[in-house]
Amino acid sequence: LDVLKQSLESAGQPHVLQFWPELCEDDRNRFLQELAQLDLKGLKGHCERAAQAAASPCASLDQHIEPVPPNFIGSVRKSDRNSLAEWENEGLLQISENRVGVLLLAGGQGTRLGVQYPKGMYNIGLPSGKTLYQIQAERIHKIQELADVKHGSKCTVPWYIMTSEFTLGPTETFFKKNSYFGLEPSNIIMFEQRMIPAVNFDGKIILQGKGKIAMAPDGNGGLYEALMDNKVLDDMKKRGVEYLHVYCVDNVLVKMADPVFIGFCVSRGADCGAKVVEKVSPTEPVGVVCRVQGVFQVVEYSEIQPETAELQGPEGELVYSAGNICNHFFTRGFLQDVTGKFEGQLKQHVAIKKVPFVDTCGNEVKPTKPNGIKMEKFVFDVFPFSRNFVVFEVVREDEFSPLKNADGAATDSPTTARNSLLAQHCRWAMAAGAMLLDEQGNAHYPTASVSAGNNPHLQCEISPLVSYFGEVRTAKCLKPYENGGEINET
Repeated sequence: LDVLKQSLESAGQPHVLQFWPELCEDDRNRFLQELAQLDLKGLKGHCERAAQAAASPCASLDQHIEPVPPNFIGSVRKSDRNSLAEWENEGLLQISENRVGVLLLAGGQGTRLGVQYPKGMYNIGLPSGKTLYQIQAERIHKIQELADVKHGSKCTVPWYIMTSEFTLGPTETFFKKNSYFGLEPSNIIMFEQRMIPAVNFDGKIILQGKGKIAMAPDGNGGLYEALMDNKVLDDMKKRGVEYLHVYCVDNVLVKMADPVFIGFCVSRGADCGAKVVEKVSPTEPVGVVCRVQGVFQVVEYSEIQPETAELQGPEGELVYSAGNICNHFFTRGFLQDVTGKFEGQLKQHVAIKKVPFVDTCGNEVKPTKPNGIKMEKFVFDVFPFSRNFVVFEVVREDEFSPLKNADGAATDSPTTARNSLLAQHCRWAMAAGAMLLDEQGNAHYPTASVSAGNNPHLQCEISPLVSYFGEVRTAKCLKPYENGGEINET
């Protein structure tokens, strides 16, 4: 204990043990275990950097940025059909040869959704009642099947899932309870990212309880340390996985191991790639993939002035339109370089949060305004280290509908996510020749718009086990909630 006290004092954090005399034996043991996980040598620097970063104004990058040059971009909308077909074939070939894995970033809870469990366990209200985890698992099933049928293989797409202290246990239990959604358990590899302490504006660690530090995951950019900590790259090497598709848990439309994206990146010899969607407006709060002083990176919407964000091209399109959707391609070799050479150079981002704490008298306080700093790394901060970076533009209505807010919000809610998926499935069914009928037998057609207040009269859900991305070959007249609300056969 004396050594611990000395280390905390050297780091300028002696208050961490101020309630030690009041703790019972069990609480002391738990607290010591938590403190043992801290990097005490680096603690002082972490706290000082957090306070300095929070006090520093955000630097404007307007004078240094340029859009991604066209020769670095592939596009579902603009690339020719032959190229798209070649890329898809290349991607399916790589999948059939067990060279492709997927990695899910699932360290966050559904707090903004009003729940305390992992987002992947959330049911967005589909007729089938499927959760995000189940939808994604079934898409892995289907892409393996498509590759096997095309190439006569028996392939595996391993599923790496990065969790946090908050989500690992519930996620493991949920997968076991659901029999791993029919996937082989040995091909689902869960691992945990690091946790770091939240600090106040004076650079002092925040105590969440008398014997507990306020901790938070180190952002989705904590992936790279977690890959090292858990020897994930070694596992990839043993399996022969050369290419990794990394995505965020909350996108209900994500295409797992998308063969077109994989094939595009492999054909271009890329070591790093990013999917993007066209921004809906200059003020949409998403980062933009661009170049800064000749180096590819994501620039946050807060880092450029409104007049720069509003710049338009000759046809009225936004100059800075490549919206980042946390959907990336990496080669294993690139990730080995990042973890071995560049991880320590990753940028630290400041998140100002309301962090519950105990005051000097030991009373628990829930703050009404932001009082703490959480330092985060972002997964895209490795882009500048790429030797051959590419961008792949996709259609928002087909591939991006995030789940971030509780119902009642205008965007990114369970309702908008559900409506996006159901509208997509209606389009697939109609493209396959189906006629959508209501209970009275009247034909209906899906609307193009999806909003929080737009609950479609007709709902059509297609199981991912039937169609990965609309490849339904036979169709019929479909009535609402047929087969329990989900088309599970063709």
